Amino acid sequence: MNAQIQHQPGASRFLAMVDDHEAELVYARVGGRIDLRHTRVPEAIGGQGVAAELVRAALEFARSEGLEVVPSCSYVASFIQRHPAYQDLLA
Repeated sequence: MNAQIQHQPGASRFLAMVDDHEAELVYARVGGRIDLRHTRVPEAIGGQGVAAELVRAALEFARSEGLEVVPSCSYVASFIQRHPAYQDLLA
């Protein structure tokens, strides 16, 4: 799945649109940290890797901004466990 990911800093989220369905990863940015709080993917587009793409986009953003990551969302925490290349971002 190659969803088009948009970063919407004013809404504190990363957004993916797939087949007229909206998936999102909501975050809070506090100082030098980004708290990845919630990933929501509608059932209609679940299982297509959309959540993984949202998380990857957020983690790459954190890396580019020099931010530490707080994985409050359980999906984000398990993604980081499965992808050790991102473990250096953990707060």
